[in-house]
Amino acid sequence: MSPTTYKDSGVDLELYEKSMQRLPRLMHRTFSPRVMRNDGGFAGLFQLDFNCALFARQYEEPILVSGTDGVGTKLKVAQLVGRHDTVGIDLVAMCVNDILCCGAEPLFFLDYVAMSRDNPPLLEQIVQGISQGCLLADSSLLGGETAIMPDLYQGDDYDLAGFCVGVAEKKHLISGDHIADGDVVIGVQSSGFHSNGFSLVRKVVFDQVGLSIDTHIDELGQSVGEALLTPTLIYSALTRGVLGHYKVKNVVHGIAHITGGGLLENTQRILPDNVDLVFDKGSWEVPPVFGWLQALGDIPDDEMARVFNMGLGLVFIMSPFYAGTVTEIATSLGLKSWLIGKAVSGGGQSRWS
Repeated sequence: MSPTTYKDSGVDLELYEKSMQRLPRLMHRTFSPRVMRNDGGFAGLFQLDFNCALFARQYEEPILVSGTDGVGTKLKVAQLVGRHDTVGIDLVAMCVNDILCCGAEPLFFLDYVAMSRDNPPLLEQIVQGISQGCLLADSSLLGGETAIMPDLYQGDDYDLAGFCVGVAEKKHLISGDHIADGDVVIGVQSSGFHSNGFSLVRKVVFDQVGLSIDTHIDELGQSVGEALLTPTLIYSALTRGVLGHYKVKNVVHGIAHITGGGLLENTQRILPDNVDLVFDKGSWEVPPVFGWLQALGDIPDDEMARVFNMGLGLVFIMSPFYAGTVTEIATSLGLKSWLIGKAVSGGGQSRWS
């Protein structure tokens, strides 16, 4: 019997090394001065002197804030299209947008890429997107892991997971506990589906209707692939601008990232027990991609609202006195925003008016 090698089992160590050689430049371009170089080491290093000039803010009692997420079955669309750089942006966005809801400043990001086999160009595309997402989030891509598992994944299948860490001042943490009767809700636009509901999207678009990724959608002016791969917006610049604007702290009482579960579920999770949020239907612009999908699959209104963000990626809950500043800062960043509801005395529920 001839000698057996790792390559015989599906893992090519030489090809793996070629993949790894493509990644350092994509990481290094995201590094802030707070990153301590440890090339070739077993871990990433990040300086935690929170009162030095390297940080955007000074911290008396710094609290580390962490989050993790993936991209889900949107990856199947990327595989159909053959474009893999945008899902890396999605990966960063889904993690970073969550920690922004605590009022955190993103610090660094780690990724995990699981593949069926070594594919250096594919891995480079994926990490290119992750690197771009970190630049948009003002977060350093500190490290990651690539796992080759031919027995768990087939062909060009792969999966992504992301992990981010940020910092917030303890006394300025945003939890929703201070949401009160009379507060208003400002909704900020999404770019489309973001990274949620793609099992339903794919079932309707590809399985039921039989469209291809190249099918042109007249009402959207895009192909199916282009519409579905629009990356998730990252709201770091917006939250940094809003939270850094006020001389009076804790004027933002709640922030919610609108993901799977839609507007009602994701805002209700941060409500105190004595307050309701009441939303006005029709108070914001719903991107046409949602109407296109709903008509294509005859999806009920309540199902659309429960599965998708319906055009709102992030919401701020705050005193009406300060709300205009959110709109001004969003506009300066090219983002649309709307007054979409208010807080009233109640029992901790989010509902329609």
